[in-house]
This record gives sequence, structure tokens and C-alpha cells, in this order.
Amino acid sequence: MYTFSSKLKIFSIVLIILGALGVAYGFMSSHKSLDEVKEMIAHEEAGHHGGSHDTETKAHVVAGVEDHSDNAHKANAHDALADAHSDAEAHHGDEHAEHVLHQIHNRPYAALYVAAFFFFMIALGALAFYGIQWAAQAGWSPVLFRVMEGITAYVLPGGLIVLLVAFLAGDHIFVWMNPDMVDPSSDKYDALVAGKESWLNRPWFFIRGLIFLGGWVLYRQFARKFSLAQDNADINDNRNFKKTFRISAAFLVFYIYTESMMSWDWIMSVDPHWFSTLFGWYVFASMFVSGITVIAMITMYLKSRGHLPFVNDSHLHDLAKFMFAISIFWTYLWFSQFMLIWYSNIPEEVTYFVTRFQDYQLPFLGMVAMNFVFPLLLLMNSDYKRIPWFVVMAGIVILCGHYIDVFNMIMPATVGDRWYIGIPEIGSVMLFAGLFIFVVFTALTKAPLLAKGNPFIKESEHFHY
Repeated sequence: MYTFSSKLKIFSIVLIILGALGVAYGFMSSHKSLDEVKEMIAHEEAGHHGGSHDTETKAHVVAGVEDHSDNAHKANAHDALADAHSDAEAHHGDEHAEHVLHQIHNRPYAALYVAAFFFFMIALGALAFYGIQWAAQAGWSPVLFRVMEGITAYVLPGGLIVLLVAFLAGDHIFVWMNPDMVDPSSDKYDALVAGKESWLNRPWFFIRGLIFLGGWVLYRQFARKFSLAQDNADINDNRNFKKTFRISAAFLVFYIYTESMMSWDWIMSVDPHWFSTLFGWYVFASMFVSGITVIAMITMYLKSRGHLPFVNDSHLHDLAKFMFAISIFWTYLWFSQFMLIWYSNIPEEVTYFVTRFQDYQLPFLGMVAMNFVFPLLLLMNSDYKRIPWFVVMAGIVILCGHYIDVFNMIMPATVGDRWYIGIPEIGSVMLFAGLFIFVVFTALTKAPLLAKGNPFIKESEHFHY
């Protein structure tokens, strides 16, 4: 039986505490007044334009006064027009300041949601990989099943946290949750959002989320139960193995539908005016490769501590091979989605990428390098896939890249150009990283790390090529 080391437990708790402090700071620092935001905007504009605008305006006014000094009527008309123009500018300035204030208030919610979803999708991606291994009756992977089961223990708490953050954030993340957007008498009424109200409404959103999560967790619980029961069964009794095989096949059908709908609800509806038929697959590729990467990294950690002596270089090679392959698959989907939208140039579709190229160019293009170029260069060579520190280095880059991928999905619609990776974002990552480590490694202590009753366990233990 694996024992959760005191050092790792303390490390996870410290991460949770420091992360919680960072999240609290993010919320406290976002409490700005409208006057403070106006002052901040004025300071930014002064920094960008200097005093040239004021000088030109003053010169224009002086020239106008000199030209019209002989005609009182024209001067009065000019003054009235100037006042009207000044009022319009002030109104526009107030609207802009309110918009920026809303973005500043959104930031800690968005940072928390990005990190919560990122760690949840790692667990869900690992669950999908686990289900595929069972349904395919794979012979190489049973020695890794307990690691996968430990990671998937985070699906339930992680999913509930995502829904809780969504519930508490409301229209700070999901603008369609603002009731004014579907009220025809409101000045914020949006006909397109109102047309989607039968799907995008708060009760149905959370009911769907609980249905998705309930199905995933039920599969995980029964697969785990049958897997442990198989360990204690007679050597010729494979009934629990067959049960797990059947429910895994059913789960994968359920998963591929619900994962797509989840990606529409939990990610794509942040931009309710935008849509993509590839989005479900795109999110799946991101969570799948992230889940496999964490399986590989936890496996290497446990093996380095002497807990997985039955795992060999060939198992590591296969995990790294999947990391490499799904990174290529993710890139194919990213490029397909981008290229088709760019080529068709439909306004309601291209606005998604225009925003990201204008305000998020570094993280948007940087994640492509991290999720494609680095894995391609680091993991293409077959020998490198067998070197633990090399796979760990590639894994860190992949995980950082897919965090930025989720960041790019959420932030443009919530904080606009008011983004940067600071204390709220780092604190949120630390909070959920600590919670993830605590839940996963606690789950690993609940059963032996070798699924000895699996019919393919001997094949898996002697897996070499």
C-alpha cells in the first residue's frame, strides 16, 4: 500500500493556503470605484498620447473664439455645440469607465474559473483514457490503472467546484446570466442571447452540469469498485473484469456526447455570440493530452520513490507516445478551426480570433508553440520518450501550454484587454494544484498500486519492445 508522504501532504496544504491568500487578494484588489477607474484610464491615455491632444484642443478653441468674436450669435451657437459635444464625450467616457470597471471586477472570478476548469479537465481527460484502456482491453496499461484511478478521484470535487464558481460568478463570467439581456424592455437586451434562452438559462445550465458530472462519477465509482473486486476474486473468475469492460464501452458513448455539451456550456457560452462545430473536439484534445501527461508525471514520481517497480521504460515510452500524438491531434484541430473561420470570414465567427490577435497575441500564439512545437521537438525521437527527466520537461511545457489555452478561451470575453498573469491567476493555480495533489495522493493510499486481479496484468508487467 502506498503511504501519502508527510512532505508531499505539507506541500499540498501550503499550496492551498498560499493559493487561497492569492485568490482573496485578487478579489480585494478588484474593488475599485468608478472614479478610480476614470483616473486610471486618464492616466493611461496621458501616458499614450502625452499632452498633444490637450494642446490641439486648446489651440482650436482659441482660434474659434478669435474667428467668431465679432458675431455673438455664432459664438453662442458654437458654445452650445461645444457643450453638446462635451456632454457626449462625458457620457461615452462614463460608459467606457463602467465597462472597464466591470472587466476589473470580472478578473478574479475568471482567474478562479480558469484554474478550476484546468485541473478538473486533467482528471476528466484521465478518466477518458482509463475508459479507453478498458474498452480496448489493452494489455500494456493495467499496471497504470491505480494511478489513473487516483487521478480520476478529482473528477467529483473538481466538477462541483467548477459549477460552484460558475454559480457564484454569474454574469461576471457568463454574460447571458444577466436577466437584462433577455428582457426586451432593457437597454441591455440582446436578441441573439434571448433566442438561445431555452438552452442558456441558469436552472437548465446547472441541471445539465449535474447530469454530466453524475454520469462521469458513476462510471468512475463502478469501474473502481469492479477493479478492486477483481483483485479479490478467484483466478478463473473474470466477471468483474467483464462488467468493467461493458460499462466502459457505454461510458465512452455517454462521454463523447456530454463532453461536447459540457464544452459548449462551460466554455463556449462565455462568448454567447460565437460558435464552432469543432469546439467539443478541440476541448477534448486539450483535456485528453493534459490527463495523459499527468498520468505520466505521477507514474514517474511514484516509480522514482520505489512504489511502482513493475512499471518499465516501455510503459513510459507509450505514455510519452500518446503525449506526442495527442499534441499533434490538438494542433490539427486548432489549425482546422482557425483556418476555416479565417477563410470563410463570417463576421460573427472571426470576431473570436480578431479579439485574440489584437489583445492576446503573445499567449494565443505562444500556446501554439508550447502545445505543438515543443512536444514535437522534445518527443519526436523514440529514445527521448524513455528518459524520465526529458518526459517531465515536455510534460511541464504541455501543461503550461494548455493552462494558457484555457486562459485564452475564458479571459477575452470576461476581462478583455485588462488581462495579465499576476497574483489572482497564480494564486488560483496554486489553490487548485494543492487541492488536486491532496485528493489524488489520498486516493492512491486507498488500494494497492497493482491491479493484480486484472487478466492482462502479467502481460502488462512483462511489456517490452
